[in-house]
Amino acid sequence: MPDKPQTPDKTGGVEAVERALRVLDSFVPGDTGLSLKEVADRSGVNKATILRLSVSLEKFGHITRDAEGLFHLGSSLWRLGSVFRQNLRMGPIVRPVLANLVNATGESASFYVQRGNSGVCLYRVNSHRLARDHVEEGEIIPLSMGSSGQVLDAFSIRQGKHAANIRKAGYYLSLGERDPDVAGLSVPVLGLEGELLGAVSLSGLRVRFSETAVEGYRTAVLDAARQIRVGLGER
Repeated sequence: MPDKPQTPDKTGGVEAVERALRVLDSFVPGDTGLSLKEVADRSGVNKATILRLSVSLEKFGHITRDAEGLFHLGSSLWRLGSVFRQNLRMGPIVRPVLANLVNATGESASFYVQRGNSGVCLYRVNSHRLARDHVEEGEIIPLSMGSSGQVLDAFSIRQGKHAANIRKAGYYLSLGERDPDVAGLSVPVLGLEGELLGAVSLSGLRVRFSETAVEGYRTAVLDAARQIRVGLGER
């Protein structure tokens, strides 16, 4: 059967993506598995299209199909839900910690999370100083460059000696990697099961990151990461 007609979309959406989302939206609490016919009836997507879409949805872990041919939601959706819940409740915990870090050091503090092969500045509290580095919330950074990128990379994706050294040290100091005048020091924030939640970063002008200053900064950033872990339920 053809797909059920939908209200014309004037927002420029992608039909194939919308059909896939309608397939996922066909599941409701209490479902123990849906037949192809049930998915088609609920979603309004025809059976042939569902079968094609399910190949990609299974590939990314959003749907599984058992021996009886019934469709089930996949584990990737649980992971995405966990990320959503963590990020949703992290703001009230992370922002005060970053503000205290700025007050203690005079430098800017950020909290980065990994998104695929990039990092994203999720929360940011700027230094009160006029001369500082400039980063905005939502800004995307490359992994393996700069202190936050290096930490996210080492604790999530990267293998090898360099990443192992970062994991062993528990922090990374960047002196002019992304900008010759900017320095940064970042520490990972790990969840209750050792999963990477993000990285706390302190950044500012390189001239203010002397060897003596860095020792104090490292202690402050490590303590900030500890405070976030405690706020998220670590004892």
